[in-house]
Amino acid sequence: MKTNKIDGVLVVEMVPRFDAYSAKEVEAFLQEEVSSGTDKLVCDFSPTEYISSAGLRVLLAVAKALKKAGGTIALCSLGSPVREVFETAGFTPLFPIYGDEKEAVAAIK
Repeated sequence: MKTNKIDGVLVVEMVPRFDAYSAKEVEAFLQEEVSSGTDKLVCDFSPTEYISSAGLRVLLAVAKALKKAGGTIALCSLGSPVREVFETAGFTPLFPIYGDEKEAVAAIK
């Protein structure tokens, strides 16, 4: 996963397939970032073509950890298939979702 720090916000480019196989690695990486003091996180889904319930669970766990630490998470660049999974699972109200990285960073910095 590629990362970039913009105005104090960590932007993480998510994996192309966020499923049971990649979820553990993604969760370990994101939780380590939160443990290391990251309090503003943008998950960029532009390369993501598929997300499973395992991926959704990781996002909930990371959001919970960030909230506990007084931090914020935002999502951006959800393609149609990924957005559909979020909508079907009822996750769209749980996360602020923006059209692109620039909007997301501006909203939470």
